[in-house]
Amino acid sequence: MADRSFLDWPFFEDRHRELAEGLEAWASSHLPVDHSDVDAACKGLVAALGKAGFLQHSGGKALDVRSLCLIRETLARHDGLADFAFAMQGLGMGAVSLFGTEEQRTWLDKTRAGHAVSAFALSEPASGSDVANMTTSAKLDGNGYVLNGEKTWISNGGIADVYTVFARTGEAPGAKGLSAFLVPADTPGLEIAERIDVIAPHPLATLRFTDMKLPGSALIGDSGAGFKVAMSVLDVFRSTVGAAALGFARRALDESLKRVTERELFGAPLFDLQMVQGHIADMALGVDASALLIYRAAWTKDMGASRVSREAAMAKLHATETAQQVIDAAVQLHGGDGVRKGSIVESLYREIRALRIYEGASDVQKVVIARQAMGS
Repeated sequence: MADRSFLDWPFFEDRHRELAEGLEAWASSHLPVDHSDVDAACKGLVAALGKAGFLQHSGGKALDVRSLCLIRETLARHDGLADFAFAMQGLGMGAVSLFGTEEQRTWLDKTRAGHAVSAFALSEPASGSDVANMTTSAKLDGNGYVLNGEKTWISNGGIADVYTVFARTGEAPGAKGLSAFLVPADTPGLEIAERIDVIAPHPLATLRFTDMKLPGSALIGDSGAGFKVAMSVLDVFRSTVGAAALGFARRALDESLKRVTERELFGAPLFDLQMVQGHIADMALGVDASALLIYRAAWTKDMGASRVSREAAMAKLHATETAQQVIDAAVQLHGGDGVRKGSIVESLYREIRALRIYEGASDVQKVVIARQAMGS
């Protein structure tokens, strides 16, 4: 049983503790799921999370970041694909939650119920971290827009029912000339150009837009405010990436504690070796430090801070980098079993790597933190 004492920290209210306990009970009886067909597994997880009511926390006018983080941490500890399914419902509809019209919110009703799968289409072949370098265009055409371009590394690409797509509308150069659009997957002109396979299988794809026509009502927020929309969404969800990493790290620590108490070496439990105790201490310290940073960022946002760029960047950077170290130590403590395909720590080793890249790579988070420290 993973450590639950952190739920007594002053960051949380009774409703958060009740949510964590309810989700823990659900996850213990429903996860992990069969990953042999990743697309089907993700769709099934969205439906199951919706039926159980947990997707109600993934969107809405009042996003509670502490709840988002608790859910992602718990799901990641049980099944990385379940965390992915939940996270993308929130991220995919984040722009609608924060800036959407009542008409657009009909999609939010579907995604929160688990009746539709959502996706967030921001990255391009030549613009991942550099959002201002985006080239996908959305040109005015009467009362609507015509989109052309490509998006890549899009989570849920190929299985999503609706995409939030960012494109250049040209009100100004760089980041000030971008806008966000709500795009149903069956819109003519939208093509799944490529499915992308990665080391920890998730639904990923490259999207291609060819003279795709959208009505004016597809615009999310104001024209030219796309960068603000994207950063506002990431400001909410970046801390939750750290929470997923924390869930992976907690599972690695739990598996390691079990291993070193059950495994004997030289006639005594592996834990009796001081070197092993040193590894366990480093792992436990990293887990708690990450949790403090994550839930500080989440609490700060929930208390009404307009931006938490510094806190969220620190939380994501520390949690993802530390989780990589904790999981690597877990593999080492498991010896040959740690690299056996299909073992828990082996799957964690593959799962964690992407979290140091997506929603702001670690190096980019360092830039954010440094600029915030300088007051710029």
